[in-house]
Amino acid sequence: MSINQVNDWPWSDILIVLGFLLFLFLIRMGSSLLINRIFREKGSIQKAAFSLINWVVFNGVLLFVIFYFSDAAWLLYPLFTIGQVDITLFLIIIAVLIITFAYRLSKILNEHLLPFFFERHHLDKGIQFTMERVVHYVIMVVAVLVSLTTVGIDLSALTVFAGVLGVGIGFGMQNIASNFISGLILLFERPIKVGDRVLIDDVIGDVEKISMRATVVRTLENEHIIIPNSYFLEEKVVNRSFSDPRLRLTIPIGVAYGSDAQEVKEILLHVAHLSKQKNAIVLDAPKPFVNFKGFGDSSLDFELFVWISDPKEVIRMKSELNFSIYEQLNENGIEIPFPQRDLHIKSAPESFMEIRQEDS
Repeated sequence: MSINQVNDWPWSDILIVLGFLLFLFLIRMGSSLLINRIFREKGSIQKAAFSLINWVVFNGVLLFVIFYFSDAAWLLYPLFTIGQVDITLFLIIIAVLIITFAYRLSKILNEHLLPFFFERHHLDKGIQFTMERVVHYVIMVVAVLVSLTTVGIDLSALTVFAGVLGVGIGFGMQNIASNFISGLILLFERPIKVGDRVLIDDVIGDVEKISMRATVVRTLENEHIIIPNSYFLEEKVVNRSFSDPRLRLTIPIGVAYGSDAQEVKEILLHVAHLSKQKNAIVLDAPKPFVNFKGFGDSSLDFELFVWISDPKEVIRMKSELNFSIYEQLNENGIEIPFPQRDLHIKSAPESFMEIRQEDS
């Protein structure tokens, strides 16, 4: 590279760009010190301010390019055409700035500002997730519409595209459209919500996320199941957290014939009382109840009904009740039977024994 070529470089523009980058860096440092001085304790407002400053700093270069090179030919050169509008790099940068700002604004609202509102009004986890999704979708849709209008695209010109898209949805994308609409119904009607304990095809899990197409359910084994949203509207799903979180546990127990049925009843009610003292989730109302179910093949069959307030504690509570029942029955000398079979061996006929002797 010759000296003349180097001298032909637009050094003034390069120095201005470098100076502006240094200016942005100093602005970020100064803003950080000022925010740390104002908000001595780290909180949501401080994090929101840092997030907004970071967006301004990292996108400041694009803003500088737009204003400083606004008359440059390369910035206004038409790259392609939509309808009667020539799309230039200038318009693309404007659209990117609008959309990225909307995304950052949505993130700030959902992560730093809305939690104050949720905590103040004591909203449950499901309502919080619904509001976060609605705020995000509204902001992003508005941002896309504003960006299209800003670059000069007439939205009425998109009606033909919308018609073609509608035909495509009707044929090849009907499942995606169905799951998307089902996701909106789940967010607003809320037959299930984030945090619910559900039972799907004998699999127990907690709803972790409801996205545009599918719902994520985490099982008790910490496996994640991705379920299309339409499934929850078309199939039978047991929601143990819906409306009333209380749940009745049924503990079956069999005792040997000859046992005192009234004594067994008192022992089981005593187990329920002990469980209430150890676990606050065991409820007094409805009261524990002992059901004499019937007469089995080898046992008198009982059921202990206990109500709990948290459906997520079903497995643990059943285990504790079974431990306690076994211990109390052993202490009171009440036998828990197990199936037994008597095998009767008949002697072989004498003719058969004679044949065996002759063969030997």
